[in-house]
Amino acid sequence: MPAAKKIATRKKPASANPEKIPAKPAASSAKTAAAKVVAKPKAADKPVKARKPKLVRDSFTIPKIEYGVLDELKQRAAKLAHPVKKSEVLRAGIKALAALPDAVFLTALEAVPAIKTGRPSQS
Repeated sequence: MPAAKKIATRKKPASANPEKIPAKPAASSAKTAAAKVVAKPKAADKPVKARKPKLVRDSFTIPKIEYGVLDELKQRAAKLAHPVKKSEVLRAGIKALAALPDAVFLTALEAVPAIKTGRPSQS
């Protein structure tokens, strides 16, 4: 009940007198209302965001000589004004292998010797 008394006893500010407030033209308010409506894009107009691909973290064993080749390829790309990371070089190699015909792909696989998997010894 005390809140009702506060609302009832409020005084109106002097500027609230309706005789002193100039009337706005109806055309300008209609233009601003139309501009506000046009400015808001519809939900159907929003572009659909592409989902990021899931990433997989993995580790593998590679001979030191071939690891050095990765570094050489990174330096080569940097000289061509396109610096890359090791993972980008590996992914480019995977794409290149995937594009090969079966016979050439098999030849490339046979050129790589099998190595013992697992962590290297601590010696």
